[in-house]
Amino acid sequence: MLNGKTILITGGTGSFGKAFTRFVLEHYEPKKIIIYSRDEFKQFMMQTELKEYKGELRFFIGDVRDKARLVRAFEGVDYVVHAAALKQVPACEYNPAEAIKTNINGAQNVIDAALDTGVKKVVALSTDKAVNPVNLYGGTKLVSDKLFIAANAYVGAKDVCFSIVRYGNVAGSRGSIIPFFSNIIKNGGTELPITDYRMTRFWISLQQGVELVIKALEESIGGETFISKIPSFRITDLAQAMLPGCKMPEIGIREGEKLHEIMVTVEDSAYTYEYEKHFIVYPQIVWSDHRRAVPTGKKVPDGFSYRSDNNTEWLSIQQIQELLKTLDLEK
Repeated sequence: MLNGKTILITGGTGSFGKAFTRFVLEHYEPKKIIIYSRDEFKQFMMQTELKEYKGELRFFIGDVRDKARLVRAFEGVDYVVHAAALKQVPACEYNPAEAIKTNINGAQNVIDAALDTGVKKVVALSTDKAVNPVNLYGGTKLVSDKLFIAANAYVGAKDVCFSIVRYGNVAGSRGSIIPFFSNIIKNGGTELPITDYRMTRFWISLQQGVELVIKALEESIGGETFISKIPSFRITDLAQAMLPGCKMPEIGIREGEKLHEIMVTVEDSAYTYEYEKHFIVYPQIVWSDHRRAVPTGKKVPDGFSYRSDNNTEWLSIQQIQELLKTLDLEK
């Protein structure tokens, strides 16, 4: 499906962008992959890491806040994966206007550029924090999600569709709990602080995140939200997996933090269908018959929700330890 196609990734030098780029280069034969981002040093490093693919890679300095630059970059592009965002919760709380410029205005710029340049599909990365948001980052991503879904109403006769992929923190990603615990252990710490003993999270690997985006690129018709079926774990079990027998002082929940990750709300259950390895929340509005996504999965029951605390699949301490071995915590 991606063979012979030109793909552009906004925020392409991030951990997702690098993993997605390598996956596509190793499993498909794309015409070109364009990395669109602001940091020329990160682009240089990525170019060095993937030097064996220099014929298929292009690096484009630009910001999603700059619509004219996006239009220039989108010329001749078939598929866009929108991964650029300000994601650190405290930074967004302290710099709300900047978060809005990137996460909301930038999303609209991506939509407008795609509509104006003949892009075929856009898949935008979302987050569990956009569901019932309690912090500004989640609020901006909720608006971004709504913009991408509503963009399908403005397609007209154009052959383009917009969809969303939603998942929580990737295991081992920068700023998440696993590197935080790992750093304490490396420095000789014997205690791993827990904000709340009840806290749970989903476990998703970078590879699974990439595969979900590929599925959205392959199957989306317009307006769907794709969500992986993944296991949950308790933060206290993670601590014991990383440092068996450690003390776990409870320090209190942080500002903007949730006890549990939520992927599908009760309100969304009316539009949610279950598949073997994922859920799809279908759009509430159908814009035209030729863009009507026909569900083939099983409708979830009324009142259904998909949360890290009501999951049917849980990781044991031993399973967490095995998964931790697959992570590169040195980066």
